Amino acid sequence: MGGAQKQMNRPSDAAVQVRKEGPVTVIALQRPQRRNAVDSVTAQALYAAFEDFDRDASASVAVLTGNGDSFCAGADLKAVAAGDRHTLDPLGGQNTPGPMGPTRMTLSKPVIAAIEGHAVAGGMELALWADLRIMADNAVMGIYCRRFGVPLVDMGTIRLPRLIGQSRAMDLILTGRPVHAEEALAIGLANRVVPAGQALQAAIQLAQELAAFPQTCMRNDRLSLLAQWSLTTDEAIANEMRGGLQVMATGETQQGAKSFSEGAGRHGQFGPPSSETH
Repeated sequence: MGGAQKQMNRPSDAAVQVRKEGPVTVIALQRPQRRNAVDSVTAQALYAAFEDFDRDASASVAVLTGNGDSFCAGADLKAVAAGDRHTLDPLGGQNTPGPMGPTRMTLSKPVIAAIEGHAVAGGMELALWADLRIMADNAVMGIYCRRFGVPLVDMGTIRLPRLIGQSRAMDLILTGRPVHAEEALAIGLANRVVPAGQALQAAIQLAQELAAFPQTCMRNDRLSLLAQWSLTTDEAIANEMRGGLQVMATGETQQGAKSFSEGAGRHGQFGPPSSETH
């Protein structure tokens, strides 16, 4: 993956590995022997990794993935059976640690999930937390924890209906059935489907494209979209306008208008002005 890689200060055998590729931060679960299932220590490490990403001024987009054959099999039930417990506030709200780690966080920057193999149970909730999901064509999602009486407590019952509608979400939540990539794409659960083995590469490429855009504008539009779920229409309009005025105050809009007037974006070209032919 090129010379742009930069290893972060995390041990190579950690359950969560972090590396940087320019403005893209790749955060990977590294428990292939447990299909990247998450125990309490891994959840804490995942939360800390995304805190670091959000504070890193040089980082624009994160990619969440799993090393090995699976994205994430959910909570580590073997660890739970052995007594592993999360010390969590049951009434914890936004930006407090969730059982799977970052699932209650609202970051200032986007996250893309790169899914190979299984993203099931809490692993599916992690994927739902991401802004976008890229699935390998042989990957699968599903509420597999339905079989074991393990509840959805990482906002799965909240995010899933918002993504795909209540009727479809109810089907998946009640039955726990597998959802393969073709169906996931058709119902809006996946944003892209790529050949097996290429999900991470495709996610990094998309992340680099997003990182090339004017960042304040993109981030404020993203946060407005997320905030509107809990706002009245009038509140959402006011919030959107506040974000827009903040962007204009940075000079991004003026610079973009100048680039447009100089010929950027002609004939359907799309990308940062420096890469376009004027």
